[in-house]
Amino acid sequence: MTLLELRGITLDYPDDVRVLDAVDLDLDEGELMVVSGPTGVGKSSLLGVVTGLVPRFSGGTLRGDVRLDGESIVVLPPRERAHAIGYVGQDPAAGFVTDTAEDELAYGMEQLGLPPATMRRRVEETLDLLGVADLRRRDLHTLSGGEQQRIAIGSVLTMHPRLLVLDEPTSALDPTAAEDVLATLTRLVHDLGVSVLLAEHRLERVVPFADRMALLTGGGRVETGDPADLLARSPVVPPLVELGRAAGWTPLPLSVREARRAARRLTLAPPPADPPAPAPAPLLTATGVGVTHGPVVALREVDVTLDAGRVTALMGRNGSGKSTLLWTLQGTRKRRTGRVEVGRPGADGRDPAALDPAGRRALVGLLPQTAGDLLYLETVAQECEAGGAGTRALLERLVPGIDDDAHPRDLSEGQRLALALALVLAARPRVVLLDEPTRGLDYTAKAALARILRELAVDGHAVLVATHDVEFVATAADDVVVLAEGEVVSAGPTRRVVLESPAFAPQVTKVLGPPWLRVDEVVAAL
Repeated sequence: MTLLELRGITLDYPDDVRVLDAVDLDLDEGELMVVSGPTGVGKSSLLGVVTGLVPRFSGGTLRGDVRLDGESIVVLPPRERAHAIGYVGQDPAAGFVTDTAEDELAYGMEQLGLPPATMRRRVEETLDLLGVADLRRRDLHTLSGGEQQRIAIGSVLTMHPRLLVLDEPTSALDPTAAEDVLATLTRLVHDLGVSVLLAEHRLERVVPFADRMALLTGGGRVETGDPADLLARSPVVPPLVELGRAAGWTPLPLSVREARRAARRLTLAPPPADPPAPAPAPLLTATGVGVTHGPVVALREVDVTLDAGRVTALMGRNGSGKSTLLWTLQGTRKRRTGRVEVGRPGADGRDPAALDPAGRRALVGLLPQTAGDLLYLETVAQECEAGGAGTRALLERLVPGIDDDAHPRDLSEGQRLALALALVLAARPRVVLLDEPTRGLDYTAKAALARILRELAVDGHAVLVATHDVEFVATAADDVVVLAEGEVVSAGPTRRVVLESPAFAPQVTKVLGPPWLRVDEVVAAL
């Protein structure tokens, strides 16, 4: 039975910018549909039309109809859709209205007037369902980005909506947490008949769970169909599909299990050995770093060395201390113990924490997890001008075609991230620290970012990237450092470290086993 219908949806913004063009889309009860497409193509706008946020809070002109159970809801405000349509946006913290995780889970039910006993039961069920019971009394603003995302999803689940609308729900989650959340969504779809409309760039995570896909293309058009059929024609695909294309597998595999079966027929030459690592050239040295948040120990005696000419990935579960370490290395976060030096230790080394903000930024550039915090001017052109020479060129490499006159707050999440990245990278600090720099970026933009980071490394810079994106790590990183509960538990060359743990292994490794890491290696060995 059809739950949601979009009929002739057309969305225009001023200056003849058409985001959606005569879109027709049906979503059945108990169906999980993935919305995909390039960065900035209009995925969030499509979700906003369903929830009522667009054009009410975004501006623009909307034509067409939105129907729920056959009844038009296109003029209903979001609050009058909330009982049936639950929504979690790309920035979960922006939607928080209470102080603690437990209160946030209960807030929506309070607005619906549910009995206290029902509210209490659903809060407990959701805490267990998402594995966040230990966060119930934590201040929301002390949680990591991934923990905030899980609480935001939980706050919607407690209201038992018939339709869940999720914008990049796994982008801030570590691989294990992402699998848990997706497994939970699948149970809701299969067991309770909940429908899910989910926009996501990391298709390798969500495609195995999808019943259908909606692919947004240029010009505001939307094509729907079976995921395998659409991905067979798409120019940009996840690694598993790319591997299937290279190997000539038909049908294309959408899950690791399917790809393993097909790989039994694959004959490969051995991959070439990795080149020997160059002699160490420490550019940033951190020794015995300890940080506390009140009574909570965030970092415990952490030692990290970033070498010039190397890109290092910082990985670990949500809440393991990755963002805290980045801010501590940058000098803003106060250390309880330890030393941080940029330069030759004991020679010309300088502690970023001892410098003023301008001196700190020149020495160590940091992209925060909320990249929009770096944007404060009225247009993209003004931001690029303030960023200095090369900023606009970097932005064009990452996400081409962004209008100079656009306000940064009107950009998509991925476009804002690309603009903030361009600002940080154009300054060319000696040490570059990036916190989740691939959130909201499509595969093409991530490939461009990997090339830019490699160019910085070749020019003698040191780069540290905190990320949950294992496919990006396999492509971009020379070394990996893994944190757990504020301690370094593994460190070394990328191939060795990611192959140690199935949780951090890319799809090619899961299909073919060690030492395979990337699709290009397989293509060369075919």
